[in-house]
Amino acid sequence: MTTVPSPLRIGFKISFEAAPLATLRAAWRLADQAGFDHLWGYDHFMALGPDPEAEVFEAWTLLAAMAEITDRIRLGILVTGNLFRHPQVLAKTAVTVDHLSGGRLEMGLGAGAGDPEFDALGLRYPPRAELMDRFEESCVILKLLWQQPRSTFDGTYYSLRAAIAEPKPVQKPHPPLWLGGTGPKRTLAIVARHADVWNTSVSDLARDVESAAVLDRHCEAIGRDPATIRRSLQLFWTDREETLRKAQAYIRAGFSDILLTLNAGRFPAHADLPRLSDELAAALPAFRELAA
Repeated sequence: MTTVPSPLRIGFKISFEAAPLATLRAAWRLADQAGFDHLWGYDHFMALGPDPEAEVFEAWTLLAAMAEITDRIRLGILVTGNLFRHPQVLAKTAVTVDHLSGGRLEMGLGAGAGDPEFDALGLRYPPRAELMDRFEESCVILKLLWQQPRSTFDGTYYSLRAAIAEPKPVQKPHPPLWLGGTGPKRTLAIVARHADVWNTSVSDLARDVESAAVLDRHCEAIGRDPATIRRSLQLFWTDREETLRKAQAYIRAGFSDILLTLNAGRFPAHADLPRLSDELAAALPAFRELAA
């Protein structure tokens, strides 16, 4: 696997559906003050954890609140579901959060998984080829709207006609684009063409290393240096020692970003969140030392 010549970054991700806003705000502040590099939410409209009736807040509205309550930590949604929002709307939403945060947005995007909420909410989940075409067209549209004075695009599923999108992002040329997924043919080819950061949540080292090698080959096929794409992993927090061991293996394999993730499916009570946040903050120096 390509060695990515960049400093190790440690993220903090919360996917607690039912946590009260006061509890979430406290966790965001803690992540900011403890020195984590980036802070993440997730994008769903219905709970996917053990309680299907748990409360779920809209991801990008919540991200705007994160931007206002934190000072230095970078922010994102991992990953935004491409099928949930029109790319023109998403581009404007992302620019707004980039400005609210003073240029701290990390733009996470995924093709969209066929979760139960699609059926429940009457949303159409397209065939695989259309799914991936929409994903790539959205990547192109985001970059156009973020960089061009007027944007025209004729895609199969989306189009622009001399579209004006002002203001532009604070970050130039645009917020870093994180693309998630491991599909070897289409997904990783799209990552090679468009991503600043690739993200996987497989958490199987052998499979993830193979996916990274496939990504390298896609980069080489289009003449892109594979080292220009950071490699990131969502690593579910279990306990300090086990999570440290897994993180070390990934760092040795060339991964540059480790996202310590608290998942409601593993910790069913939102009352666990303050304790778990404290555990992650206390362990952060040990994770930093893995890069030494």
